[in-house]
Amino acid sequence: MGTDTRLREIDEPAFVGLAERHRRELHVHCYRMLGSFEDAEDTVQETFLRAWRRRETFEGRSTFRAWLYRIATNACLDLLATCRPEPASGGEVRWLQPYPDRLLDELPARDADEPETLAVARETIELAYVVAVQHLAPRPRAVLILRDLLGWSAKEVAELLGDSVNSVNSALQRARAGMREHLPAERQDWTGAEEEDAATRELVRRFTEASVAADIDALTALLRDDVRCSMPPTPGLHIGRDAVIGDWVESGFPGMTGLRAIPTSVNRQPAVAFYHWRPQEGAYLPLTLDVLRVTGGAITEIVTFDADQFARLDLPERLHA
Repeated sequence: MGTDTRLREIDEPAFVGLAERHRRELHVHCYRMLGSFEDAEDTVQETFLRAWRRRETFEGRSTFRAWLYRIATNACLDLLATCRPEPASGGEVRWLQPYPDRLLDELPARDADEPETLAVARETIELAYVVAVQHLAPRPRAVLILRDLLGWSAKEVAELLGDSVNSVNSALQRARAGMREHLPAERQDWTGAEEEDAATRELVRRFTEASVAADIDALTALLRDDVRCSMPPTPGLHIGRDAVIGDWVESGFPGMTGLRAIPTSVNRQPAVAFYHWRPQEGAYLPLTLDVLRVTGGAITEIVTFDADQFARLDLPERLHA
């Protein structure tokens, strides 16, 4: 296996070079486990540190990539055991953060010619999936991701977790049941026809225009009756068109002026970045990022993030008049 089997003989720069090839996919793996971009970043760094310190334990029985995944999964489990709260009542995941599509584009193109693989990759990075995963206990969560997303065998997962194959299979059944409970009844069909993509783009355009104009009636017409709206880390999950619109009206949104918007995408979902005019700055400054889930020609979920996410998403820090 070449260099993989001689880790103890290489220096730190060479080791880092080997590990860096897998940084993005390990980061996405940790993000799915943890739901937080920043926690995933820290955990990947911890993974590389642990791997360097334990390089002599690598015996070449698996690939170097699989060995790193083992270390990363255990680092995630250690973090989840020490400082991760349970999702809030109603299913809120207040530590949720968006994942930039430009970074997802860096993932290695394994099996890229297989449409099913692409669909799984897209569906399992969207926010609804990431939120559902956060409702699982840590070990079943790891089992689900390793078995269903990475394609590990039950024996491989059992060795990683120090469990029996039967325990792993049982955990996988519980995890799949939990996902069915917490995933939306309908999912955006990312592999649909081009006509559906065009319809989604048109819906996002109408949402953007109505938001900039603070046109509540126009926005109401775009929302499905069971729409969900949240703004992590701020507490509060609003479910249903009336509840969502009522919250917007109560917050004074209908009278808001001086908005501009830029369409973008995160977690392979359409998103809109909003900016607000600040006379003292002579510019429009970042306000919020709305990430949309669209089902059947209507908006079924809006997850709003605050302005501190803009820099990570490579969005402009200001828009001039």
